[in-house]
Amino acid sequence: MRRLRNALPAVVVLAAALGVWELYVDLGAVSTLILPAPHAIAVSLYEDRSLLWSNLLVTAEEVLLGMVLGMIAAFVLSVVIHFSRTLRRALYPLLVASQTVPIAMIAPVLILWLGFGLGPKVLIVALVTFFPVVVTTSSALEGVDGELLKLMRTFDASRYRTFREVELPAALPGLFTGARIAAVFAWIGAVFAEWSGASAGLGYLFNVSLPQFLVARAWACVVLLSLGAIALFAGLGLLQRLLLPWAQRPTELGAR
Repeated sequence: MRRLRNALPAVVVLAAALGVWELYVDLGAVSTLILPAPHAIAVSLYEDRSLLWSNLLVTAEEVLLGMVLGMIAAFVLSVVIHFSRTLRRALYPLLVASQTVPIAMIAPVLILWLGFGLGPKVLIVALVTFFPVVVTTSSALEGVDGELLKLMRTFDASRYRTFREVELPAALPGLFTGARIAAVFAWIGAVFAEWSGASAGLGYLFNVSLPQFLVARAWACVVLLSLGAIALFAGLGLLQRLLLPWAQRPTELGAR
């Protein structure tokens, strides 16, 4: 009940926004070839459900595989640069600089280079996932309580044992925080990859729907992409609470 009450304001705002949107279109303020009414999008979601579902599965596969690959690579690099200050000074500025290149410009090059299969699309999603996970995990490792590290040295613990029992548990919440941030942008990366060359996926379906003036179906693709991002974000939050109950704030524990 507490969670439902917390969600109620968002539901009210969403319902009001949809109502204004519906009224705006029904009054003829904008062409339905540009902005369909919410009810038209809902009709498309139902009537085209088989086509939308099959393409959603393609995009979801790209997102999930890309996120797993990006998270593993980011976590390994975070640990490596945490152990080596020299590597951190050498690599971290390059990681930041790499994010100044728009993924929309990289995606076509990777597709032409590596082909039109699943691999390059997964790689593009992994690139989108990689940076936020590196930043948050590295920050968590750097933020380990100094008193705990001092205590481990007092007990003459090895470097590996200190990492396993103190630093690794501290890094995992950072890993999940980065993953939840990346969960939103991973779907965007998948769409850019599909726009660059694909025969299936929500990004592909969006592209082929517009020239056919199937605008409601194109917007239905947008709705599913948004819902997919929300579901993945919420799912990672739930997974974090299940796997890392000790990392929850006292207020969250009290709420449960």
